Amino acid sequence: MTPMKEDYLKIIFELGGTDDLVSNKQIALSLNIAAGSVTEMVNKMMAEKLVTHQPYSGVQLTQKGKRYAEELVRKHRIWETFLVNTLHYDISDVHDEAELLEHVTSDKMIDHLDDFLGNPKRCPHGGVIPDRNGNYHPDHDKLLTDAKDGEEVIVNRFIDNHDLLTLLGDIKLDIGDKLKIISHDPFEGSVTVKNVTDKKKLVIGFKTAHYVFVR
Repeated sequence: MTPMKEDYLKIIFELGGTDDLVSNKQIALSLNIAAGSVTEMVNKMMAEKLVTHQPYSGVQLTQKGKRYAEELVRKHRIWETFLVNTLHYDISDVHDEAELLEHVTSDKMIDHLDDFLGNPKRCPHGGVIPDRNGNYHPDHDKLLTDAKDGEEVIVNRFIDNHDLLTLLGDIKLDIGDKLKIISHDPFEGSVTVKNVTDKKKLVIGFKTAHYVFVR
């Protein structure tokens, strides 16, 4: 399986594609690629029975695709946890390293590393880590952009993206922060929030708001 196809499996998993439909637009936005490229790859993945597709609605992982995605995500996120917690990498710098390591890691090694780390349930950016038997508690959160004006939400996780994590570090938006949604800009699509935890007002851009999951 190509690294690009693996990236698609992981991002569909991260966007909730085990239980819900994920749109091509969401995939394109999250991977920062053209929508036409997504359509082409989705067709290839359908042919390999990794995803199913509903026209104008989106894709969902098949059982085969889900198994592949869970294995990839587990290795990737355990390595990210090791790099941050043990080697003290900045969270924004671990993705590319974990991407390389996951492809050369045996199941035996990842199980030992998992035990060494105390069997973490989540990675540094909040994503769930399946255990060695494929068990985990799936998230039922939503994108920050979908939160309603006046609603109070808790930041649950971020998409694993270097530029995003660097930006969020700069504006001090952290997992566990409580946000009150003030308004949505109808033209630009940005979301204005009050970070109740830090007592600061933030204007979060359209693309960034699609990378932040809240509950």
